[in-house]
Amino acid sequence: MESLEFNKAAGAILGALLFTVATGVIADAIFAVPSPAKPGYALPAAKAEGGSATAAKPAPSVPLPDLLAKADPKKGEADTKPCQTCHNFQKGAGVKIGPPLYGVVGRKKASVPGFAYSPGMKSKGGTWTFADINTFITKPSAYVSGTKMTFAGESDPVKRADIIAYLRTLSDNPVPLPKPVPEKKAAPAPAKAAAPAAAKPAAPAPEAGKASAPAATPAPAPAPAPAPASAPAKPAAPAPAAPAPAAK
Repeated sequence: MESLEFNKAAGAILGALLFTVATGVIADAIFAVPSPAKPGYALPAAKAEGGSATAAKPAPSVPLPDLLAKADPKKGEADTKPCQTCHNFQKGAGVKIGPPLYGVVGRKKASVPGFAYSPGMKSKGGTWTFADINTFITKPSAYVSGTKMTFAGESDPVKRADIIAYLRTLSDNPVPLPKPVPEKKAAPAPAKAAAPAAAKPAAPAPEAGKASAPAATPAPAPAPAPAPASAPAKPAAPAPAAPAPAAK
């Protein structure tokens, strides 16, 4: 009896499972959803603001002297906080991981005693000008091949100018700032050429066959003045009378 009851229960459970599976298969067949040709969702394309999308023009670069004229040394000091791990900024402080930076502006390159500079830095020569410091902190590895500087660089030109302005103050005699670049005046627009005067129409040519106008009759020449009258002729002298014949 117990086995019979067990078989009935097992059969009921299996039947229920089969019914459930069959119901799912039938439902899938009835309500089948076709698969898309390309998987994923088609999202509407974003409309470009102001009509057609145009590439943004890069901002014009500002000369370093102009940036230094507006730089803030206080902001530069705050930006150099991470650098204090490797460098000393106080006067008379010695070498840490890197050379001290007091008086770096205008100092000869690779000249701090007690620091082992890389061969690339030793080969640079010259002094640390504002332009050289700006180029170096932009990307040290690009300025000096094989540099020991682990700083990746500062890409913001305004922050670089603030840092340089702060480093300039770390000196007993700060190097004068370069003069800002004068603005170029726009060339005056060329004057418009005056419109040429309208040509007067040419006089019409005389028609063929028509006689030309008679030439003007020249004025008569003036009559010659009359010659002055000659003086009256004197009467001829009478001939002398012949002598009478002598008497014989």
